[in-house]
Amino acid sequence: MPDGELDMTVSEHPGLPERPAFGIDSTATEVVAGVDLTGKVAIVTGGYSGLGLATTRALAAAGAQVVVPARRPETAREAVGGIAGVEVEELDLADLDSVRGFAERFLASGRSVDILIANAGVMAAPLTRVGDGWESQFATNHLGHYALVNHLWPAIAAGGGARVVVVASGIGESPSIRWDDVHFEEGYDKWAAYGQSKSANVLFAAELDRRGRDAGVRAFSINPGYILTPLQRHLTKDEMVGAGWIDEDGVALLPEFRAPEQGAATQTWVATAPQLAGEGGGYYQACALAKTFEGADERAAAERLWTLSAELTGLDAVGKPA
Repeated sequence: MPDGELDMTVSEHPGLPERPAFGIDSTATEVVAGVDLTGKVAIVTGGYSGLGLATTRALAAAGAQVVVPARRPETAREAVGGIAGVEVEELDLADLDSVRGFAERFLASGRSVDILIANAGVMAAPLTRVGDGWESQFATNHLGHYALVNHLWPAIAAGGGARVVVVASGIGESPSIRWDDVHFEEGYDKWAAYGQSKSANVLFAAELDRRGRDAGVRAFSINPGYILTPLQRHLTKDEMVGAGWIDEDGVALLPEFRAPEQGAATQTWVATAPQLAGEGGGYYQACALAKTFEGADERAAAERLWTLSAELTGLDAVGKPA
């Protein structure tokens, strides 16, 4: 294994049957069992709540030093206070100055990044403008993570074996961007804006993988499935009841809903699975590859999004694919 590549060898137990494949009911703890991340550094945005907290716990238990960038650092420190090997730093993904400040502090530590999980996000938010008038879901879920990766690129590329995992959602047949009005200057719809931001996550990971693979960096996008977490904070109880998600007592109704530990399994597995060494660019769900993005139209969309993101943020550190 080349120097700097993640040492994620699964422990062997002679005499025991081969471990079954993971799936929708697996947990983050289960998928990382037997994986040694001692000495590795992982960054998990939003790693103090919901899926992020489950991911942080699993990675730390496997030996990783986990950095949790948080918009609410005091809340984050309270949430992760009992987990060994976790540190909290301030970061607001909707504020590019905050992103740059976090990255500068991390780079000054001299550490490399072995795993970066772009987990934090907002969903179905009311129309909010941030930055230069950007729609907040596109800005937070995509542009903030795009900027973070570009600022941290020297540390991500340093080890020659890092993985970047971008947490997306369901994307239907294909990711879609509203190219003529990406910031919803007209006809704002909170769900359309959320869907666009998640499409951007998928396209970003695909293009990052193409651009980063010469440096040994591979990127993935994932769909965690249906999970009730604080991500739903912008939805009213009546909205969720009306959608058939929960009953009047707040109990989940859909059989597809899983616990946060299960929802975190795919992102944790993709970040650490030994069998994914040398892989990248795909979209995963239930701990399995669901889609690749090598068609001409998909590649063109990913390249177009990267160009737009570079123009909006003024950042383009990763370089073009070979």
